[in-house]
Amino acid sequence: MMQSKICTYILVALLTVACLFAAGCTGDDGSPPDGTTEPKSISIGYVLWDSEIASTNVIKQVFEEAGYDVTLIAVDAAPLYQGLAKGEFDFTVSSWLPRTHQAYMEEFGDQVDEVAINMNGTRIGLVVPAYVTIDSIEEMNGVRDQFDGKIIGIEPGAGIMAATEEAIEDYDLEYTLVSSSSAGMASALRKAVQNEDWIVVTGWTPHWKFARWDLKYLEDPKGIYGGEEHVATLARQGLAEDDPEAYAILQRFHWTPEDMESVMLDIDDGMTETEAANKWLDAHPDQVDAWLGKA
Repeated sequence: MMQSKICTYILVALLTVACLFAAGCTGDDGSPPDGTTEPKSISIGYVLWDSEIASTNVIKQVFEEAGYDVTLIAVDAAPLYQGLAKGEFDFTVSSWLPRTHQAYMEEFGDQVDEVAINMNGTRIGLVVPAYVTIDSIEEMNGVRDQFDGKIIGIEPGAGIMAATEEAIEDYDLEYTLVSSSSAGMASALRKAVQNEDWIVVTGWTPHWKFARWDLKYLEDPKGIYGGEEHVATLARQGLAEDDPEAYAILQRFHWTPEDMESVMLDIDDGMTETEAANKWLDAHPDQVDAWLGKA
């Protein structure tokens, strides 16, 4: 009996010490006693275009500097908008408007929050090496054999692919649109330029290929590809209320096509995405401070 009571006293004492220890490890609000807090988390959706890989890795490091744990979620264009509408990730800086992603905004625009424009001066269209002797989409049928009857595209779900299907129909082009990827398109372009072969690809600005080679857009007199575009930052509905600090960073995030192209070019030259983004951020501390609200 005495042994049982002693064991009970010991158990109570141990539980008391454990409770006191646990209480001492947190503040009154449950935070650590030294005032530190657990890092916030945020998730970013993006499409696997070279341009969006660059911008997403830059904004990722900005949020990491602000103390966030960041998760990147790579998807195709349609799932990008579907996922954002469902709240499967917090934001994207990859929305090309008004033409490229028009169909997705028509379907999901009322289910997402259009935060801000993060880049002006973008463009899409059909791109050829400068040595190609035609200048307009209307001339393509006359040189079909030189192009092997193919337009080299990217991912099937991309807005530029839908625009190109429309261009083939409206211009009555005797061409096949070949689905590939951003990397596959660039690889085919690289090989053609090295051999001075003719090639026509789906292209957009900004992109490192314009800094690497002498290229030109084919004129689009019917305006299928639209005019100048912009890239928008979209957020899931409710982010502004859930995390005002994150939302404010997104409202301030804005850079130029030249900025983006420098990051893309470093990646193409062999840097990792993280290294290239970090190089740009290190060279632009005032810009980073402005995005973080420190300027």
